[in-house]
Amino acid sequence: MNATGDGVGVDGQVLARMRTLSVRPPQSLVLEGGTAPERVAAALAWARTVNCGQKGCGTCGVCRQIEERVFRDLIVVDKAFFEEDPKTPNTDKIRALLPVWGQPPHGEGSRVTIFVEAQDLHPAIANLLLKTLEEPRPGNVFVLLAPQRERLLQTLVSRSFVLTLPWPQAGQAEPDAQDWVRAMLHFWDTGQGWFERTGNKGAADRPLALRILALCQAELAQALMLGASAPTAIAKRLAKLGPAGLRRFDLVLAAAQDALNQPTVMPALVLDWMATSMMPGVIPAAPVPRPKAPAHRA
Repeated sequence: MNATGDGVGVDGQVLARMRTLSVRPPQSLVLEGGTAPERVAAALAWARTVNCGQKGCGTCGVCRQIEERVFRDLIVVDKAFFEEDPKTPNTDKIRALLPVWGQPPHGEGSRVTIFVEAQDLHPAIANLLLKTLEEPRPGNVFVLLAPQRERLLQTLVSRSFVLTLPWPQAGQAEPDAQDWVRAMLHFWDTGQGWFERTGNKGAADRPLALRILALCQAELAQALMLGASAPTAIAKRLAKLGPAGLRRFDLVLAAAQDALNQPTVMPALVLDWMATSMMPGVIPAAPVPRPKAPAHRA
C-alpha cells in the first residue's frame, strides 16, 4: 500500500489496476468502497497515473502538484468548490466548466475532474454530468467517488468503469456502536426496546451517533457485496432486506448523515428516525426524498 501526502494509503492492487487502465483511460471512472479519505486518495493517484510520465512516481513535479491540488489539469468538485462563491447557483458553477471540458488539457496527459461524494450531487448536476459523458471530451476524464455504486444514477454508472477499493472492515467497529446497531435490528423485528435507549438523557451523543452511522454504512457495503455470505451477523441480517430494502436503507443512512452534519439537530432524533424509517411498511418501495432532518420523535 502506497501512502499519499496526507498519509492516507492506496491499495497496491488498486494502483496496479490504475496503471493498466491508464493505457486507454476510460472517460469516466467510478471509485467505490473504502472510506471517504481513501477514495479521494485513490482519485488523486489516478490523476497522477494518467499525467505522470512514470505512471505516478509520486516524486516528480507533476505528482507533487497533483498532491497539492495545484495542477492545471486537475479539478476537484467538492464542498469547497461550491462554497467559493455562495451567491452563484451550483448548477451555474458546473456549467462554467463546460467550456473548460471542451478544450484539450494543458499538458500531455489528461485533465482529471474529481467529483467527491458524487452520490450527494443535486439531480440537476448529475443530469448535466450525464449529458457531458454522452458527448466525448477528448483529453478529459471524470472520476466519481461514492461509498457504493448503487448510490449513483444507474445511467452514470453504466457509462463508467467501476473500480472497487477494499471495503471497510465492519467487524472492527467499537463495541458500543455494535450494541446499538443490534438493538436497532431487534427493534425492526419486534418494535421493542429502542426508545428506552434514546430516551435515556445523554445516552446518544453526536460522536456515538456518527459511530453507529459509520458501522451501518460499513455493514451495508458488506451486505451489498456478499449478501448472505457476509462475514458478520449484522450484514447477514441486512442482506435479508433484499435489493430494494438495501437501497432504502442506503437512502436512510444518507439522510441521517445530512442531519448529523447539522449541529443544531439532536442526535437522538436522528437515531429515532433511522430506526422507525426502516420499520415494515413505513418506507414505500420507490426511493424516497432525503429529508434534512427528522422533525419529531415517534
